[in-house]
Amino acid sequence: MRGCVLCPIRTWSRLGPGCSHYPSDGIESLYLDLGRYHSVFFVSLVLRNFLYHRTICQSSSRYKTKVPDTDALIAQFTSVTGASTKDARKFLQKHKQLERAIDAYYSSPTPSKPPASTSKLNALFDKYKDPDGEDITVDGTIKLCEDLDVDPEDVVLLAIAYELKSPSMGQWERKGWTEGWKAQGVDTIEDMKTTLAALRQQLAKDTEYFRQVYNYTFEFSRPPGQRSLGLDMAQGFWQILIPHGLEGGALSHVPSPATNQDDDGDELMDGSAGPEEGWRAEQTQWWFEYLEQSGLKGVSKDVWQMFLEFVRTIDAKFAKYDIEAAWPSTIDDFVEYAKNRAAGGA
Repeated sequence: MRGCVLCPIRTWSRLGPGCSHYPSDGIESLYLDLGRYHSVFFVSLVLRNFLYHRTICQSSSRYKTKVPDTDALIAQFTSVTGASTKDARKFLQKHKQLERAIDAYYSSPTPSKPPASTSKLNALFDKYKDPDGEDITVDGTIKLCEDLDVDPEDVVLLAIAYELKSPSMGQWERKGWTEGWKAQGVDTIEDMKTTLAALRQQLAKDTEYFRQVYNYTFEFSRPPGQRSLGLDMAQGFWQILIPHGLEGGALSHVPSPATNQDDDGDELMDGSAGPEEGWRAEQTQWWFEYLEQSGLKGVSKDVWQMFLEFVRTIDAKFAKYDIEAAWPSTIDDFVEYAKNRAAGGA
């Protein structure tokens, strides 16, 4: 049983018509040659097979797809999903590609988690509450912030105030505390830290959630019996809320329907209009300067809520502002101020 030395990667049970390198009428002469030079042909066969397979392997290796860095994929997976490194590695190993792994993660059922413990939350509440009262007050809030490793002026505390239904700044009631944290599924300081990170990101990216927190901020920070919010306090909240929403995308610009029209109302066909630029970060300071110059003492609920819509929809040059729309007069006057400021007249 021999193989054809010209067919190095195939083994034949016998030489015959199945091997096309020798015509059928030359088989007997080939047998004689193999018998006479058996050892020479055997060595040649082995050598040719070795060289052939080495050439094939080297050639194939040139075209191998480079395997992406696993650590980089895990980092991308966790940044998008917020999952643990362990889960990231598990889904990437199973689905191979980042996009498929992320889709599988979101479509997979969430593992059941034991509900937050009311007794643990009550114990934490008692730790921070005023010893002479029923609620957590300013001193307890400062201590809580220290344990959570969060600055008392961090914007995420406005989201926490919304989630726990804080009745006023620096005050937390037991019912809102327990129900709010239970809704988040946490009952320890470490888990609360994780929740703060998630809420900070949601506040930055989710337009509707930003609106809810923004509107609640006016309600819980307004002094009892007052219909408006003091100017200094309103500016303080705007100063942390507006940049956070602009940077994260929650306050992404909503372009005017007339963006692709010229001054005569005709549609621009050459694409020269380009994307419409929205509210700029420095224009928040213009707003503050205008309010201070106007002599306004407080900010009404109407101005507070409409200013959010104004920031999302106004173009950077204030050219698309509709003076006939139902904007508060404070915003009407600011637009004139801003136009003059932009033109160098203020």
